[in-house]
Amino acid sequence: MLHHAPAANGRRDPMDARTAEHPRPNHFLLHLSDTHLVAGDGALYGAVDSAARLGQIIAEIEASGSRPEAIIITGDVADKGEAGAYVKVRDIIEPAAERLGAQVIWAMGNHDERGAFRQQLFGLQPTDRPVDFVYDVNGLRVITLDTSVPGHHHGEVSPEQLDWLAEVLSEAAPHGTILAMHHPPVPSVQDLTVLVELRDQPALAEVVEGSDILTIIAGHLHYSTSAVFAGIPVSVASATCYTQDLNEFQGGTRGRDGAQSFNLMHVYGHQVVHSVVPIGTYPTVGEPVSSIETEARLAAAGVVIPAAVEPAPVTASMPVFTLDSVPVSPIHR
Repeated sequence: MLHHAPAANGRRDPMDARTAEHPRPNHFLLHLSDTHLVAGDGALYGAVDSAARLGQIIAEIEASGSRPEAIIITGDVADKGEAGAYVKVRDIIEPAAERLGAQVIWAMGNHDERGAFRQQLFGLQPTDRPVDFVYDVNGLRVITLDTSVPGHHHGEVSPEQLDWLAEVLSEAAPHGTILAMHHPPVPSVQDLTVLVELRDQPALAEVVEGSDILTIIAGHLHYSTSAVFAGIPVSVASATCYTQDLNEFQGGTRGRDGAQSFNLMHVYGHQVVHSVVPIGTYPTVGEPVSSIETEARLAAAGVVIPAAVEPAPVTASMPVFTLDSVPVSPIHR
């Protein structure tokens, strides 16, 4: 076997066999948001076929060969909370999820209606209680937190919800937690958004800080962005229906039927990588490299990507809160 002398700078010769810096991900999920479907055949705001846009995204996901463990939709599933709109979105997403072998996880948005949301998506009684759920995705916990305020478009999390969340987070999940909500707890670069932002964010920060939450995912803004909240990375997915043009005049807003996207979520132990995937296909630039050819080139270079490893337990330093009036279930509240 041919051996190469160490490089003069002390670094490993690039021709030496080596192991990649990171193993394969432990979990792979999809994050979609703001589908805004309407009942019947009408277009959203008379301009956007939101069902067609969602259908296109789902078709592109299936064609890619991706096999996510879960599809998470962070709110504004229906534009007006109509029962028929929830039926339409289920007809698009659930058959594809079954083919992919993925769970479907729904979170409430300000355009959704709690009663219809509960009844049409979960088969539950149509109450106006917050729709807060806990899911197990092969050891990764996903919590959906209802930030909607009936009759309004801004976001709030009630003291009772915070107590419930604190109780859930008091025990760490095997692979950590993803908190999914509609209103993102981060600043928006569009001034008008302050009218519909999540209020009293410090109260939420007090509960989630120091917990086993790996990332917070949200929607609402209709553009992709990221930040940090209470020491936790936040990823906001753009909308599948229409998006905001951030090149519009300073301080203003302009929606557009274009640039729709969704996010890939790869979990590497305690780190989550969020990748934005725009809708549509475009001309190829350079040489396309198939997955088979990629494997061959890595093998020729002597590079090995290790298999996913069991992540170390994520410890939570949360105090345990006693709930007086909020029932806690391992599945939902």
